[in-house]
Amino acid sequence: MEASGGIDNPAFVPSSPSFRRMAPEPRAEEEVTSTSYLSGSPEEQTPPSGPPEQSELPEQSKPPKPPKPPKPLKPPKPLKPLKLPKPPEPPSSKPRERVQVQPVELEEGLCGWGNFTPAYLQRWNNPKGYLFYYCLLALTQDTCPLTGFNNTCQHYITSSLSNYLYVFILGQMLLGIGGTPLYTLGTAFIDDSVPTHLSSLYIGIGYAMSVLGPAIGYVLGGQLLTIYIDANVNMEIDITEDDPRWLGAWWIGFLISCLLGWSLIIPFSCFPKHLPGTSVVRAGKVSQVHQDNNITKFEDAEFGKSFKDFPASLLILLKNPAFMCLVLSTTTEALITTGFATFLPKYIENQFGKSSSYAATLGGIVLIPGAALGQILGGVIVSRFRMSCKEAMKFAAFSSSAAFLLTMTLIFMKCPNEAFAGVFQPFKGAESIGNITAPCNLRCNCSRSFYYPVCGRDSLQYFSPCIAACTASDKIEHQKVYYNCSCVGQKKRLLSTVEGDVIDAQAGKCESRCKNLPIFFAFFFATVVFTFMSGTPITVAILRCVFDRQHSLALGVQFMLIRLLGTIPGPICFGIAIDSSCVLWDINDCGVRGACRIYDNPKMAYMLVGISIMCKVITILFNVFALKSYKPPSDTSQSLHSANQEDDQGMNLETKT
Repeated sequence: MEASGGIDNPAFVPSSPSFRRMAPEPRAEEEVTSTSYLSGSPEEQTPPSGPPEQSELPEQSKPPKPPKPPKPLKPPKPLKPLKLPKPPEPPSSKPRERVQVQPVELEEGLCGWGNFTPAYLQRWNNPKGYLFYYCLLALTQDTCPLTGFNNTCQHYITSSLSNYLYVFILGQMLLGIGGTPLYTLGTAFIDDSVPTHLSSLYIGIGYAMSVLGPAIGYVLGGQLLTIYIDANVNMEIDITEDDPRWLGAWWIGFLISCLLGWSLIIPFSCFPKHLPGTSVVRAGKVSQVHQDNNITKFEDAEFGKSFKDFPASLLILLKNPAFMCLVLSTTTEALITTGFATFLPKYIENQFGKSSSYAATLGGIVLIPGAALGQILGGVIVSRFRMSCKEAMKFAAFSSSAAFLLTMTLIFMKCPNEAFAGVFQPFKGAESIGNITAPCNLRCNCSRSFYYPVCGRDSLQYFSPCIAACTASDKIEHQKVYYNCSCVGQKKRLLSTVEGDVIDAQAGKCESRCKNLPIFFAFFFATVVFTFMSGTPITVAILRCVFDRQHSLALGVQFMLIRLLGTIPGPICFGIAIDSSCVLWDINDCGVRGACRIYDNPKMAYMLVGISIMCKVITILFNVFALKSYKPPSDTSQSLHSANQEDDQGMNLETKT
């Protein structure tokens, strides 16, 4: 003891020179004792048994009158282990910043079959390699060419080949079963294997390839239809493609698609359950799940591994308002796209007076590239700006609104009805319309089931050469022409042959007087681009607003509802609208009504554009409802910013190495 210091209280003497009088605050969730804060060795922890003896003090330090000796200090009682309170647990509804703190061990493996994993296959064992074969398979599947058949009256005699209809139905069912997993399991596989900001880009490219498939189908189908259905016939065929009895070799396209589809099974079967690096990618992702009371169920790692959890998991999806609104918005868009994809050639053919083959080609040129461009642009924009789930919803609502405004402009690009004898214009010598039979062709006994339009020199279009009462025909430079047509009126244009014979009519429709086709294509192309631009953001938002273990189920529910409420009723609704604008039906020899031959162009335009506008309004409303009902985690923006920085650092490191 120092002389100038007096008597110190042993309770306040520091036990070690390395510790200060105030002990450091212990960490939470640890149990500490007072001795752990006061001493570093057992010897230093032993308190003194009493005060120092008076005899031990030096003589000169004793006061003249010694004070009363203090009472012996009792040794301090050993302190009980100090338990600091744990920080309060956050409520179950409070989100977590990340789904996993550390990478989860997944069944990542090599590319191959069993023990056969050659080194050259590992070049494809990554998200880019999987995306390549994903695109090929998507491209190979909607390549099935469109086909058509001409039904003729056979006095109700049923052919034995009619039973093969069920074979085609079975084939379509198998096509649906085999094609759906590509867009549910395959899309979820891509999303799990790449970082969040790259997921939209990969999905957009994959969906674009699925849209380009029909473009190849249009081109391939058009070329195959120029070949007669019996391709192995050696005898000379006396009919041409312009003849209504012509049937193209539609079946070749199915064989090509079948061979391509089966050949892609080999590379797809070699991919592992999880691509290398998937666990690291999953650990770096930030949870953006819609916040509700169902979060506690997915905290159980065993939930969803048994089939008995399927009803509960499905019910969680159906109770997710953001998910349901996004899915319903895609169903209304699918109704429009499938309807126009089916009847756009017919719309172009009747509105602008083009042939069937030319209208189908123009429709494919505008619809398919516009849809593919929209899918890719949507994925690139979401990836470039690294949009969160809520930002992707806003972008989808903006794209749908722009498509809605462009759709409204299409109503002003309709065409008037062309001059058609007996329908919109009276026959020569007649005053009434509404019947293609007139005194000039009454003795010809023409059949209304044989539709072969011709254009007369009076600039009127006739149902067939027989209806025009033509008695002679010829072919000039691969163009069929007709003479002595009693129903054709005074000539408004001069058609003559080299020999000087006056031509009364020529095969084909009259040239349309409507010049709105170029501007229609420009606005329709822009409408298609903005319509499909919202497809990828909505898919990304669906994957973000549901739990990780629900990705495949969520996409499965989406495609089921799209089929039930979109792609199936779409062509039906558009077909009913088009049939309502028909003014002349084909009646066969048995008196049975067949296809429509002549349409009221303004009414058709009002009906189709009206359906599209109504569906666009519903789409926008569902997108807005999804945006309003979505409840993201409170700290999602900050967590996403941190995750994006980590992704950038990782990508830069990979680039340098």
